[in-house]
Amino acid sequence: MAFDGITVAGLCSELQDTIGGGRIYKIAQTDKNELVITIRPPAERGGGQLRLYLCADPSLPLVYLTRTSRQAPLQAPAFCMLLRKHLQNGRIVSVTQPGLERILRFEVEHRNEMGDLCTHYLIVEIMGKHSNIIFLDDKDMIVDSIRHVSSLVSSVREVLPGRPYFIPDTQSKKDPLTETRQGFLSVLDNGNMDVAKLLLRSYTGFSTVAAQELAHRAYLTQDRSAALLSPEEKESLLDQFEKLILQINEKKFTPVMYCRQGEGHSTGAPAEFSLIQLSHYADCIEVPYESPSALLEDFYARKNVYTRIRQRSADLRHIVQTILERDVHKYDLQCRQIKDTEKRDKYKVYGELLNAYGYSVPAGAKSCELDNYYTGQKITVPLDPTLTPQQNAQKYFDRYARMKRTNEALTRLTAEVSAEIEHLRSIQNALEFSTTDGDLSQIRREMEESGFLRRKYTGSKNLRGESKKGRSRTPQSKPLHYISSDGYDLYVGKNNTQNDEITFHMADGRDIWFHANDMPGSHVILRSGGRTMDEIPDRVFEEAASLAAYYSSGREQGKVEIDYLERRNVKKPSGAAPGFVVYYTNYSILARTDISALREVQD
Repeated sequence: MAFDGITVAGLCSELQDTIGGGRIYKIAQTDKNELVITIRPPAERGGGQLRLYLCADPSLPLVYLTRTSRQAPLQAPAFCMLLRKHLQNGRIVSVTQPGLERILRFEVEHRNEMGDLCTHYLIVEIMGKHSNIIFLDDKDMIVDSIRHVSSLVSSVREVLPGRPYFIPDTQSKKDPLTETRQGFLSVLDNGNMDVAKLLLRSYTGFSTVAAQELAHRAYLTQDRSAALLSPEEKESLLDQFEKLILQINEKKFTPVMYCRQGEGHSTGAPAEFSLIQLSHYADCIEVPYESPSALLEDFYARKNVYTRIRQRSADLRHIVQTILERDVHKYDLQCRQIKDTEKRDKYKVYGELLNAYGYSVPAGAKSCELDNYYTGQKITVPLDPTLTPQQNAQKYFDRYARMKRTNEALTRLTAEVSAEIEHLRSIQNALEFSTTDGDLSQIRREMEESGFLRRKYTGSKNLRGESKKGRSRTPQSKPLHYISSDGYDLYVGKNNTQNDEITFHMADGRDIWFHANDMPGSHVILRSGGRTMDEIPDRVFEEAASLAAYYSSGREQGKVEIDYLERRNVKKPSGAAPGFVVYYTNYSILARTDISALREVQD
């Protein structure tokens, strides 16, 4: 969800309840558009220290409470020094939000150089490219701002020292918190566009997601025009609007992150966040949070990780996709060539029959009809009239031998190309689940060792053949560890290197091995603890199979066929690619890709 007015309302309520009355202990400007303010809340609210993170970056404006520290420059910028001069040791009197605007107003009380009590305001505007952090005096005059906006940049409002501060009303939107019943119905009557777009254009604080949620709660389709709504539908939408406004006024917020299934994390890649329940995200996994700050910090941290890893793995994805497309084309061509060689036995029969009955073939004949002693039927044999029957027979034998050699060579090549395609698809699947630099490092190393990627030069080597430049400082990537509902340990390999590790190094022979049938996917190990398969609850098998289904290329199907057997019956052929195994006897189960019941453990 966009950082809309509803999110700001929930955040404002949290900040007032948490740091209201607290004292500003330290102010640091960690970036040109970022501030980190360390605050000591009142003793009755737990005391200690909290950090308020304020960011006015046009691409990603943010506000939330955090306990994570950030590195500040040795020399503080001028704006930071100004805030330190006036707000250091000041007391936060209140945190308010004007209407449902995306604005937070911090009222700070402090003493000046003469010891007199003064009041200043710190305004944080979270408005996309217009975001800013503005410092005001007690008369709402701008003292300074983290980003200066002159008349050359904006004709609506200058943000410069000495200018009066005001909230520009450029879109003439209404305040939903003060909207009346008649006013809302009037908006619907005069709207000639779909409901969600009309709400978005008519009221402050509404994002597209919030507007779509109201329409969904009223059982209206997204493309339904407001002008075509029946009186009953308008009443239903009004009812949902009033319930939402009441929820905001009563500060009943429910911080939730909505994650897609199947991309990047155990709960999926973050799709959306909200402080209200989003019923139209029912197909996503809901992850509840204790506070808006915890939600915002985790959502953008996850989003940043997911985006960064996707960017860092772009070159690997491109290489894998390019080689895969080339191999698939090569494999199709080889299969067609093999099919062409399947008629080779016909030429062998022609040669044998010509050797047997060639004496009866007249000279210069273009064809002859001979008895096929293999089938007992007549067969017509084409001839080269310039050659003798024996020479025609030798020509057919040569063609047969040539096609036989071609078939044998192509059969071997297609097997190699098919194995390479399977390997590449397993790498492609592993890239989908990479979440750390360590994951990418392992995949890159596998691609180098398999010849898909040229090995990078890393400097001279020592006596043991190791690079002196750096044994990699990339954090070690480990297999995923889950705990089943019954307390059993489940391990998942995120790539082929980890698949080999958990299957042939971590697992015991009596542990249970799971894998998606006939498709790329992770190896999953269920630690049996010496128990037989009959002694392990069925629910554990279902949950382990769900992991194998989720971490496979068939995760979008909802259900995937999973093979499972004791690990001691899983073998790795000599010289096989990483992650490749064979097995001959197994059980099968149709598993769902929902792993929400499982708990991930950070080892």
